[in-house]
Amino acid sequence: MRLAERVLTAVVALLTAGLVLVPTAQVVMRGVFALPFIGAEELTRFLLICLVFCSYPLVVLKGENIVMGEIKAALPVRLRRVVNVCISVSAIAITGFLAWVTISNISKNLANATPTLGIPFWLFLGATAFGVAGAALVHLIHLRKPPQADTNIAV
Repeated sequence: MRLAERVLTAVVALLTAGLVLVPTAQVVMRGVFALPFIGAEELTRFLLICLVFCSYPLVVLKGENIVMGEIKAALPVRLRRVVNVCISVSAIAITGFLAWVTISNISKNLANATPTLGIPFWLFLGATAFGVAGAALVHLIHLRKPPQADTNIAV
């Protein structure tokens, strides 16, 4: 699991670097060399979509997703455990459903591509499917050992 986390972290870092470098290159090319960077906006959008969905499993793995910590902290310990299991089961169902829907839509969009650069839509959908399926897997792991330690509550 640690190797997968490291590889995914490296991919996310590269996507972040690309998200910074592409608009910077566009500004420099237009401002300094008076040359357009055709498709820079499209590539930036692609990188942002990939960054968001590829980083989603890492966010879930680290327990950094949004939680209602104050409400859960007010619950009795047993009820809090039940709530944590319900959250994990719901998250597995939702992310699993989203992965299934996204994967089923990939086959319907194999011929579609972006207008300027011709980036195939299945790449966007593939990043989405990867992110939500990865999150479903992490939630499944968390079902056995919930990450909700309630340590991130403001007192």
